[in-house]
Amino acid sequence: MSANRKVDVAIVGAGILGLAHAYFAAKRGRSVVVFERTPRAQGASVRNFGMIWPIGQRAGTVHQTATRSRQIWNEILDAADLPYRPTGSLHVVYHEDEADVAREFVERGPELGYACRWLGPAEMLAKSAAVNPTGLIGGIWSPTELTVDPRQILAKLPSFLAEKFGVQFRFGTAVRSIQLPRIEAGSEAWNATQAIVCGGDDFETLYPELFATSAIDRCKLQMMRTAPQKSGWQLGPSLAAGLTLRFYPAFEICTATLPKYKNRVARELADYDRFAIHTLVSQTADGALTLGDSHEYGLAVDIFNKTEIDELVMKNVREFLVAPDLSIAQRWYGVYAKHPDKPWVAIEAAPGVRIVTAVGGSGMTLSFGLAEQMINEMNI
Repeated sequence: MSANRKVDVAIVGAGILGLAHAYFAAKRGRSVVVFERTPRAQGASVRNFGMIWPIGQRAGTVHQTATRSRQIWNEILDAADLPYRPTGSLHVVYHEDEADVAREFVERGPELGYACRWLGPAEMLAKSAAVNPTGLIGGIWSPTELTVDPRQILAKLPSFLAEKFGVQFRFGTAVRSIQLPRIEAGSEAWNATQAIVCGGDDFETLYPELFATSAIDRCKLQMMRTAPQKSGWQLGPSLAAGLTLRFYPAFEICTATLPKYKNRVARELADYDRFAIHTLVSQTADGALTLGDSHEYGLAVDIFNKTEIDELVMKNVREFLVAPDLSIAQRWYGVYAKHPDKPWVAIEAAPGVRIVTAVGGSGMTLSFGLAEQMINEMNI
């Protein structure tokens, strides 16, 4: 083994949550090393819509964390000169029961901190030429959401952290053991005062006994991407369809209307419930559209995608999205860790060692706000 190296903080995982922790630790003047077992980040952080999506987060602490995270995203994206789309979001509705939920949300949401309002059909179409006008009732406009290209961000953010703050990165280096101050990673040995484990859905490598009793599960999602749209065509605000209203925790405040809508979906769209499908559309930096997604839960992930799921997603997408070219250029699946009740999981694995994981499908949204909170709690 090579000679010991010393840092204040060691972080396991170069996904967005690990990078966010590295950012705050280094910003406070701490020396930081980030270990990533693969040559580049290739987990859930690069297999998502790139949406920073406060409007979907549960009212209260989680939504506040998401709102703070969005502010930090703006700061770091500007500082790193990375492109993003601060275009807000539209929830488009075509059925009366969807409209009832959307209207209840815009009535109750603002007093809980959601910046949103109801738009009629003409106002919706003025916001986005990508919305199908046929049968459109209206929807929710929110200015708070922004979109990044996750593949681009995860590829370039490490360089910014290294150049700006001196963060060291060890890609292709799996951490095998943490017994502070000693950390064994690949053929290297390091000394660190504190360690943060952001390993995503890797439950087996470090502290498997803690994960075995944590109730954390895995979720597989299927997604698709078009080729870049021609002639500079712009999506505008990221789009969410009515099915999203039954999926994101924010809409749980709609107690008068949501149960009726969920019951109708269960009766008439059983396959969408079977695969927990809701439909979102975002646009990447090069103009491609990201489409999805589904949710299949279980620790044993099926490595084979289901054609049926992609077909159901595209059927719903074509009902509300008008775009020049919806032919699919890429298909993939992602896997993330999720707790059945908690919005995230923070476990004290040992003195000075914290596991931070299971942010569900909200890793991009919550990462920076959550990391700031964790760094504060650990007195780093």
